Amino acid sequence: MFSFCSDPSTLEGIAWLSCYLTSGKHMLFYQSFGTVLLLLAITAPVSLAFGFGGAMASRSHFLPLSWFGKLYTSIVRGVPDIVFFLFFVIALDQGIEWLRHQALCPDWTDPIRQGNDFLVCPEAKMPLSTAPQWVHETYNFSIAVFTFAIVFGAFAANVLYGAMNAVPKAQLETAHAYGMSNRQTFWRILVPQMWIYALPGLGNLWMILIKATPLLFLLGVRDIVYWARELGGSKTAIYDYPHPDWRLYYFLFLLVFYLAFTRVSEIVIERLTRRLSHGQATAAGEAMRREA
Repeated sequence: MFSFCSDPSTLEGIAWLSCYLTSGKHMLFYQSFGTVLLLLAITAPVSLAFGFGGAMASRSHFLPLSWFGKLYTSIVRGVPDIVFFLFFVIALDQGIEWLRHQALCPDWTDPIRQGNDFLVCPEAKMPLSTAPQWVHETYNFSIAVFTFAIVFGAFAANVLYGAMNAVPKAQLETAHAYGMSNRQTFWRILVPQMWIYALPGLGNLWMILIKATPLLFLLGVRDIVYWARELGGSKTAIYDYPHPDWRLYYFLFLLVFYLAFTRVSEIVIERLTRRLSHGQATAAGEAMRREA
């Protein structure tokens, strides 16, 4: 990055460290923090949408839809995350390639399954081998977002389902007494009031989602843990910046990052809880009423 970094072997002290911390791989390390934050920013609302849909399906009076919602939450919550990530990503990727293979290569005669290998025509590969690197990275990131959303959406569905059932029945009965339809009661009474009951569980899910981001490496995304291990490992003289094993310092930096991020999240959740408790028939709402 700096002009004096052209020959690292001549550097010492602060000059060596400044060049080391601004090298190309370190820039990728710093960019990976943005990748993690982007994953959280996209996955959280998508997971919430999955969860809301799952909760609504579980509450449905249409029996097949209710079974689907309960089956979704039960199966996904019952499978360990790492097993789901390893199985679902491979199955989804191969499913996409199989569909493309059927559409683009109808004359292909060789079997797709050959022992442990899954072989499709080159035109069906997803993404294509000739595609630029950013396409491969975007595809892997999209698969990661979708997988995270399905897993945490199932947990969110269970939380929202319980929160919907926690809204006092008298509120719903009063809405019906005033002539509101079931749809009006759901969107105007049930949904606005359920968030205060769902927030503790959703807050815990947010914390778990933060801690789950290191699983990105399973999905082919080079995240902050990957680069910390890569950069912190001992480097011999064949590298531009040789150094002993520094993984301890890199992972201590990640520890500080995650602790600081979770602390900021706790502050935001506390403020949101206080805001949603205003006027609610909950312990926090009653305490605010007495203070007023």
